[in-house]
Amino acid sequence: MSSTGHCFDIGAATSNSLREFERRQRKFATEHQIRPERLDHLPDPHILDQFNVFCSEEGVAGNGALMRLAPVPLFFHKYPAHAVLFSGLSGIITHGDRKAYDACRYYGALIVAALQNETKNELLHEEFYSKHESWFNNDPLTPEVMKIAKGSYKRPKGYDAGIRGKGYIVNALEAALWALWSDNGFFETGALNAVNLGDDTDTTAAIYGQLAGALYGFKNLPLKWVKHVYAHSFISCLSKWITYEGQFWQPEQSILNTRLPDYLSNLNVVIVSQSIKEPTEDSTLTPKEKSASSFEKPPTDEPSKKGKSNYPGKGSTKTTTETRSRRASARPTSATELSQSGANKSAKTPVQNVSHSEHGLHKEPQRTPKKSKQNPDPNSPRKS
Repeated sequence: MSSTGHCFDIGAATSNSLREFERRQRKFATEHQIRPERLDHLPDPHILDQFNVFCSEEGVAGNGALMRLAPVPLFFHKYPAHAVLFSGLSGIITHGDRKAYDACRYYGALIVAALQNETKNELLHEEFYSKHESWFNNDPLTPEVMKIAKGSYKRPKGYDAGIRGKGYIVNALEAALWALWSDNGFFETGALNAVNLGDDTDTTAAIYGQLAGALYGFKNLPLKWVKHVYAHSFISCLSKWITYEGQFWQPEQSILNTRLPDYLSNLNVVIVSQSIKEPTEDSTLTPKEKSASSFEKPPTDEPSKKGKSNYPGKGSTKTTTETRSRRASARPTSATELSQSGANKSAKTPVQNVSHSEHGLHKEPQRTPKKSKQNPDPNSPRKS
């Protein structure tokens, strides 16, 4: 996915966590006598439960956890409580601060709500959390994130009023929401607002773009920008594939447990259960298309802490046999079938309350009969 073919400008938090993950993998393989190439394909959940995926130090709260978030709520959008939970987990595995966990949960909820056609005013309402409390498993946000959810970013003077696009995740979240609040319904305006704050410009704009893309839709992205995005056809196809696969994912009927690091586990962050009411498959909305580094620990007035967790991360996203069967029979015959889309035209008027069709919503890929094993289609996407 790199425009150069190589990783560049990776944040320190993510880089350190990846190195720690690889170290734990090597140790795990040795202890369990597993060939390294088999580590990503282990079928036994009891063995997997012994592996601790939380590879960050405590107190790491950089904005890199938030800038990569969109694929998670995109995939789980049909089940908001799970989308919120996994949004938080996606951040905490590399950024081990509770504020990073909650910033990702809150932003994941906003993206899901945008996909469910909530308006901009509803997304930015000061009671958004209380109106969607069940999505958060009644688990309160940290005061720093809750302050933002209550509207701390609504400052007309922006930069002059203290809005900063810093590497600290709380600052970055506030800056991205300010950019959305002040964009007058235009994606281009909001992106420029984010960049013109200075500091960590690309990350602030990336965070803004995830939610703004969910709200305004693919067709309202500036065409002059889309044309110059590296591998934009591949990215478009990949985003459709993520949402398509997400249509078939279902939570297990049993309780879904998630054990967080010890410094988070005492903060009421553990379980999403059957009692949470999720929308049925027939009642959910198909998501609109999406548009969719750096690292900085909290400022000196919020000292970071050291130490690693001894607790394994647990969580099952198993798919039922029936679901796998439906997915197999419905799989499109080629990736090009997914990449067909309407014309990309820039928005000429504000689009705060438009319908799905105006957002550039694309139809689901047409379902085709399952291919026989004797004559596989070489163009069919393979299960990774």
